[in-house]
Amino acid sequence: MYKIYGDILSGNCYKIKLIMNFLQIKHEWFHVDILANETHTDEFRKMNPNTRIPVLEIGEEEHLWESNAILNYLAEGSDHLPSDRHEKSKVLQWQFFEQYSHEPYIATARYINKYLGLPKDREAEYHSKQEGGHKALSVMDSHLERSKFFLGDNPTIADISLYAYTHIAEEGGFNLLKYPKILRWLSDFESIPGYIEMDRTNT
Repeated sequence: MYKIYGDILSGNCYKIKLIMNFLQIKHEWFHVDILANETHTDEFRKMNPNTRIPVLEIGEEEHLWESNAILNYLAEGSDHLPSDRHEKSKVLQWQFFEQYSHEPYIATARYINKYLGLPKDREAEYHSKQEGGHKALSVMDSHLERSKFFLGDNPTIADISLYAYTHIAEEGGFNLLKYPKILRWLSDFESIPGYIEMDRTNT
């Protein structure tokens, strides 16, 4: 059975919870408190020297980190990851977009606001994330004007990668009412069999 080390309030960890539920993969979840520096213990560093969550334990001495890498590993051979070379590359295209053009703005703004309580010394950083976040949302909204999901009519791990932080973007100050195609996509995503909401009670 797989073991996952993470915080369910983290969008990157929530991605793993989603794919596990969609594919009905048995697993154990171990909560890691990033605000208490639990990723910086010697024990955690042995699993991920980069001191970040999530971490997937495949075997006692084998661990995989980086959320999108974990998604690709778990989705291999399923309908959530195309076997066609070009289609698989498009999945990676959107996952790289999520990590470089989306997550650094939307997830960071949310972290500063929700996790840290928007402290005075990070207000400028918070506001500086808004332009980049809206640019990413605009790219997504335009794409979804001609596509139900990011690769067509069926969801893939590209959708999981982008859903995780997009559906809670308002917690980072982003008004999703400006993006009607994204709102439609969020609704379609949430109707996928096996969908599970992010548990926000563990605060």
